Amino acid sequence: MLDDLALFVCIVEAGSLSAAAKKMDLPPATLTRRLQKLEQQLGCRLLNRSARRMQVSSEGQQYYEQCRPLLQALQQATQALDATQHSVSGLVRVLAPINLANGIFRSCWASFMQKYPEVRLELKLSNLQEDLIASGADLALRAGEQQDSSFNQRRLGEVHWVTVASAAYLQRSGAPLTPDDLHQHQLILAEPMTRWVFVHKTSREKCIVQGQAHFRVNEMALAVHMAKEGVGILSCPITVCCEELASGVLQEVLPDWQADKRAVYAVWPQQRYLPARVRALLEHLLAFAEQEPLLNGVLSRLS
Repeated sequence: MLDDLALFVCIVEAGSLSAAAKKMDLPPATLTRRLQKLEQQLGCRLLNRSARRMQVSSEGQQYYEQCRPLLQALQQATQALDATQHSVSGLVRVLAPINLANGIFRSCWASFMQKYPEVRLELKLSNLQEDLIASGADLALRAGEQQDSSFNQRRLGEVHWVTVASAAYLQRSGAPLTPDDLHQHQLILAEPMTRWVFVHKTSREKCIVQGQAHFRVNEMALAVHMAKEGVGILSCPITVCCEELASGVLQEVLPDWQADKRAVYAVWPQQRYLPARVRALLEHLLAFAEQEPLLNGVLSRLS
């Protein structure tokens, strides 16, 4: 009915059925049929017409005057929405784990905002996986394989994990030779990764360690600090301890065993079109990740 209302307004403003048909690129018979349908729905005659003349009825004039402002407002709202969808400006809300957002992706946020100064970026950081829909976020960074098919996703890369300890701790307690030896050591557990998975680099033997924590925390940077202080052995993403490994402050233990690795994804609600501002951030994240060695299995920062 809304389309037929727009058609009626066009007829009145064009002054004739033939002029309106030409303006709307419709066959005159189609325009007439749709006008008749609208009149039937309203139960009144909107136009008095003959072979030579068309005149707006009193009901039609009243209907035109009331509906024309509504149509104009609707058209303006549609144009404004279209501009918002296609302009790289406005608010983008992102959910992300603390150590990813404030670690390897830290410089990504700054470079994005420098590139798109009209965008307002709102990051909500948590190691808990918050509901993307309920939070109203546009995009989320997630670690680990994503099983929820109700979201779109793009893989950004993968982060390798490494098992580390300080020289002081290893001198005091000795170095473990196998993952099973970790049960005899003081462990630092950083939630949510409290279950450590190891694969032997040669034999591909798999071993899972779920030991008791000597120190347990839900923030990775503090866990790394405690490892540097000699509190115990920590398994953590290499992205949060690469500088400490390169400087020797922390040392890798179990070098023959590959600690866990986790894929990193950008996910967002399924919809046909992404607003331009969200698509710009997604493309920026993909470009950043492609150039980041520690997201591509390259551990060059340790050399």
